[in-house]
Amino acid sequence: MGLFGKIFGSEDKEPKEEKQALPWQELKSLEQLDTIAEASKGKTQAIFKHSTRCGISRMVIKNFESSFDVSENQVDLYYLDLLNHRDISSEIAAKFQVYHESPQFIVIRNGETVHHASHSAIDAQVLHQFI
Repeated sequence: MGLFGKIFGSEDKEPKEEKQALPWQELKSLEQLDTIAEASKGKTQAIFKHSTRCGISRMVIKNFESSFDVSENQVDLYYLDLLNHRDISSEIAAKFQVYHESPQFIVIRNGETVHHASHSAIDAQVLHQFI
Protein backbone atom coordinates (compact mmCIF):
# COMPACT_ATOMS: atom_id res chain seq x y z
CA MET A 1 0.00 0.00 0.00
CA GLY A 2 1.35 3.39 -0.97
CA LEU A 3 1.56 6.54 1.08
CA PHE A 4 -1.89 7.74 -0.02
CA GLY A 5 -3.38 4.36 0.81
CA LYS A 6 -1.96 4.57 4.30
CA ILE A 7 -3.25 8.10 4.81
CA PHE A 8 -6.64 7.85 3.13
CA GLY A 9 -7.29 4.16 3.46
CA SER A 10 -7.41 1.45 0.91
CA GLU A 11 -10.38 0.31 -1.11
CA ASP A 12 -9.44 -3.33 -0.65
CA LYS A 13 -10.04 -3.32 3.10
CA GLU A 14 -11.84 -6.30 4.50
CA PRO A 15 -15.35 -5.48 5.72
CA LYS A 16 -15.62 -5.05 9.48
CA GLU A 17 -17.57 -7.69 11.32
CA GLU A 18 -20.75 -6.18 12.72
CA LYS A 19 -21.40 -6.79 16.39
CA GLN A 20 -24.76 -8.14 17.43
CA ALA A 21 -26.86 -6.03 19.76
CA LEU A 22 -26.49 -7.13 23.35
CA PRO A 23 -29.32 -9.11 24.92
CA TRP A 24 -30.31 -6.33 27.34
CA GLN A 25 -33.38 -6.90 29.47
CA GLU A 26 -34.94 -3.68 30.67
CA LEU A 27 -35.11 -3.46 34.45
CA LYS A 28 -38.36 -1.66 35.18
CA SER A 29 -39.92 -3.20 38.27
CA LEU A 30 -38.87 -3.89 41.84
CA GLU A 31 -40.13 -7.47 41.51
CA GLN A 32 -37.43 -8.15 38.92
CA LEU A 33 -34.79 -7.79 41.63
CA ASP A 34 -36.12 -10.92 43.36
CA THR A 35 -36.10 -12.71 40.01
CA ILE A 36 -32.48 -11.65 39.46
CA ALA A 37 -31.43 -12.83 42.93
CA GLU A 38 -33.07 -16.22 42.39
CA ALA A 39 -31.75 -16.66 38.83
CA SER A 40 -28.23 -15.83 40.05
CA LYS A 41 -28.15 -19.18 41.84
CA GLY A 42 -27.77 -20.87 38.46
CA LYS A 43 -26.54 -18.20 36.08
CA THR A 44 -24.55 -14.99 36.42
CA GLN A 45 -26.71 -11.87 36.47
CA ALA A 46 -25.44 -8.39 35.63
CA ILE A 47 -27.02 -4.96 36.01
CA PHE A 48 -25.85 -1.85 34.18
CA LYS A 49 -27.18 1.36 35.76
CA HIS A 50 -27.15 4.08 33.13
CA SER A 51 -27.98 7.77 33.23
CA THR A 52 -29.32 8.60 29.78
CA ARG A 53 -28.45 12.31 30.14
CA CYS A 54 -24.83 11.77 31.11
CA GLY A 55 -22.11 11.85 28.45
CA ILE A 56 -19.73 9.81 30.60
CA SER A 57 -22.38 7.14 31.13
CA ARG A 58 -23.06 7.04 27.38
CA MET A 59 -19.34 6.61 26.66
CA VAL A 60 -18.98 3.86 29.27
CA ILE A 61 -21.94 1.84 28.01
CA LYS A 62 -20.67 2.16 24.43
CA ASN A 63 -17.24 0.83 25.50
CA PHE A 64 -18.92 -1.94 27.48
CA GLU A 65 -21.00 -3.01 24.49
CA SER A 66 -18.03 -2.97 22.11
CA SER A 67 -15.91 -5.19 24.37
CA PHE A 68 -18.69 -7.56 25.49
CA ASP A 69 -17.93 -11.10 24.30
CA VAL A 70 -19.90 -13.42 26.59
CA SER A 71 -22.64 -15.63 25.18
CA GLU A 72 -26.27 -15.07 26.12
CA ASN A 73 -26.52 -18.46 27.82
CA GLN A 74 -23.73 -17.51 30.27
CA VAL A 75 -25.10 -14.24 31.67
CA ASP A 76 -28.36 -12.30 31.88
CA LEU A 77 -27.82 -8.58 31.24
CA TYR A 78 -30.14 -6.02 32.77
CA TYR A 79 -30.25 -2.35 31.84
CA LEU A 80 -31.59 0.24 34.28
CA ASP A 81 -32.53 3.73 33.08
CA LEU A 82 -31.75 5.69 36.24
CA LEU A 83 -33.75 8.75 35.27
CA ASN A 84 -36.96 6.76 34.96
CA HIS A 85 -36.38 4.27 37.79
CA ARG A 86 -34.56 5.92 40.69
CA ASP A 87 -36.64 3.79 43.11
CA ILE A 88 -35.24 0.59 41.58
CA SER A 89 -31.71 1.97 41.80
CA SER A 90 -32.20 2.66 45.51
CA GLU A 91 -33.52 -0.85 46.06
CA ILE A 92 -30.56 -2.36 44.17
CA ALA A 93 -28.23 -0.52 46.56
CA ALA A 94 -30.08 -1.93 49.58
CA LYS A 95 -30.72 -5.46 48.30
CA PHE A 96 -27.27 -6.09 46.83
CA GLN A 97 -25.31 -3.97 49.34
CA VAL A 98 -23.66 -1.55 46.91
CA TYR A 99 -23.34 2.19 47.21
CA HIS A 100 -25.22 3.92 44.37
CA GLU A 101 -23.09 5.33 41.56
CA SER A 102 -23.76 6.19 37.95
CA PRO A 103 -22.87 4.64 35.67
CA GLN A 104 -22.51 1.42 37.61
CA PHE A 105 -22.07 -2.24 36.73
CA ILE A 106 -23.03 -4.93 39.24
CA VAL A 107 -22.45 -8.69 38.91
CA ILE A 108 -24.58 -11.03 41.04
CA ARG A 109 -24.03 -14.72 41.85
CA ASN A 110 -25.92 -16.78 44.44
CA GLY A 111 -28.01 -13.78 45.43
CA GLU A 112 -25.01 -11.61 46.31
CA THR A 113 -22.87 -8.98 44.65
CA VAL A 114 -19.57 -10.51 43.57
CA HIS A 115 -18.33 -7.48 41.65
CA HIS A 116 -19.27 -3.86 41.14
CA ALA A 117 -17.59 -0.98 39.37
CA SER A 118 -18.37 2.51 38.23
CA HIS A 119 -17.29 4.98 35.59
CA SER A 120 -14.06 4.04 33.75
CA ALA A 121 -13.53 0.95 35.95
CA ILE A 122 -16.48 -0.77 34.23
CA ASP A 123 -15.14 -3.58 32.03
CA ALA A 124 -17.22 -6.28 30.34
CA GLN A 125 -14.22 -8.63 30.46
CA VAL A 126 -14.64 -9.03 34.23
CA LEU A 127 -17.65 -11.26 33.52
CA HIS A 128 -15.31 -14.08 32.49
CA GLN A 129 -14.34 -14.46 36.16
CA PHE A 130 -17.95 -15.16 37.17
CA ILE A 131 -19.33 -17.50 34.52
